[in-house]
Amino acid sequence: MRFGFTVFIILSASISGCFGDDEIFGEKRGIPGGLALACLQDDRFDSMELHFLYEQGYDPIAMNLAKNRLEEVCDKPGGISIRAKEVEFDNGNVWSADDVREARWDVGDDAMDSNTLHWYFLFPEGTYTDNSVLGVAVDASTVAVFKDSVEESEGFFGRPSGEEVERAVTIHEMGHLLGLVNLVYQSPIDHEDSEHPGHSNNEDSVMYWAIESTSIGNFISGEIPDEFDADDKSDLVGMASGDLDCSNQLWS
Repeated sequence: MRFGFTVFIILSASISGCFGDDEIFGEKRGIPGGLALACLQDDRFDSMELHFLYEQGYDPIAMNLAKNRLEEVCDKPGGISIRAKEVEFDNGNVWSADDVREARWDVGDDAMDSNTLHWYFLFPEGTYTDNSVLGVAVDASTVAVFKDSVEESEGFFGRPSGEEVERAVTIHEMGHLLGLVNLVYQSPIDHEDSEHPGHSNNEDSVMYWAIESTSIGNFISGEIPDEFDADDKSDLVGMASGDLDCSNQLWS
């Protein structure tokens, strides 16, 4: 995974995948985790809308799961809704982080243009520049999941299945929008993988580092997790309450 923002360039180059290439984001777009408090708290945004933009034949399967996971941790008295739309990105078969950002901002609107917070999930045809990468988080409101690579990650005899992997990758990338792990805060709990910064060291967490890779089946035994673990949730509670200081927040 290569972090695409100046605050993270000191991190190990071995973490290729979840985040974008070298780019200094404008304040409007922010970094993954830059709208974490906007989701976790209700001070500025009373409601939330999840936009799923997908090309024909690439329908996402984890829309309701993503909504449910956010409802478990985010304070949105006005509710969280889903908007799904088939689009034609016309990008070709190989995507960079810049391509993902451009596609999202060409098709989508400002994440903070009302009292409703907007996050975008892209499901394009093709693969990431590193075709072992299953998903990326490229700014404060945007992720992409590469279903072609997800299907390649399906194991022998369908274990793990492509559907299981897609659910996990979708929630994993959404977890980065929430700032997990230690992207915009520092956890008092030692659960970040030292060799894969930004990820959990717990195989039972959806934020486990191997979730992002086509070799996922080689690292995870049993069922692939699609939930945040107790340490992840503790961090989110601490961020929401203010007990954990959060940096790089776009709206505060």
